[in-house]
Amino acid sequence: MSDLILHHYPSSPFSEKVRLIMGHKGLAWQSVVIPRIMPKPDVLALTGGYRRTPFLQVGADIYCDTALICDVLEHRQPTPALYPEHQKGIARVLAQWADSTLFWAAMGHNLSPKGAAALFAGQPPEAAQAFAADRGAMRSGMASLRPGDATAAYRSYLRRLANMLHEQPFLLGAAPCVADFAAYHPLWFSRVVNPAMAGVLDATPDVLAWMDRMAAIGHGQMGKLDSTQAIAIAAATEPAPLPEEAFQDEHGIPLGSRVTIAAESFGQEPTEGILRAASRTHYTLERTDERAGRLHVHFPRIGFVLREVRA
Repeated sequence: MSDLILHHYPSSPFSEKVRLIMGHKGLAWQSVVIPRIMPKPDVLALTGGYRRTPFLQVGADIYCDTALICDVLEHRQPTPALYPEHQKGIARVLAQWADSTLFWAAMGHNLSPKGAAALFAGQPPEAAQAFAADRGAMRSGMASLRPGDATAAYRSYLRRLANMLHEQPFLLGAAPCVADFAAYHPLWFSRVVNPAMAGVLDATPDVLAWMDRMAAIGHGQMGKLDSTQAIAIAAATEPAPLPEEAFQDEHGIPLGSRVTIAAESFGQEPTEGILRAASRTHYTLERTDERAGRLHVHFPRIGFVLREVRA
């Protein structure tokens, strides 16, 4: 059985990004389907507070945010590469834009009043209300694009992607890279999850053809677990030894301090624990849960805020 456990749900766009990367790298993995909205007690047993979807579990190590998950999978299976030689910087920057600016424009279009009505058609009103309340809480303090502005931006971004694909099959060349997976998933939501809103894609046939190539990658070899089994695996395992990496102190907070880490914007619920690593690219917290045991929870530096817990 593969030790890669992805906690996700089928209609989650960021989960589709990781599922396709599993397929691209030919990886076997275990699927744990989690709730779309709170409460998520089994999620919090593992993450300590972080509630965005997906997250990756490897034994008693929990990896939060898809940017970090991409790095973990690249280390696990370096080929085919997510970060092509001589284009690593532009691939990462383009992926970061896609996961933020492109994503929020696409979601503003997909979940407009028309889109929300289509997405929740046939469901009781309480389902749409609960989803809206849940995501509203996660977006607390964030500025939101109005639906018309979001759609206009989305159309512009689709044209820019089409320009990149005009004479090559993928965004940066002959093979998909991290930028392709990041740009694909918000468009996948339009096309697959809420097809009533997919007409926005019709003006860019090069993008549609690229989406067909991306979808053909598939999801790799997926097994199934439930959350109780995943928690039991964590409880029966010790976190992996941390690699010898230089401590990069940007905050004046020494290793061994009690800290919180939370997202800068969307989903700001903090995870509290003992700071065990702070490298150039990521943080590691140690925490203990009564069901899951001793865990290491890992976060990327970019997009997350580190704070010391003062008595």
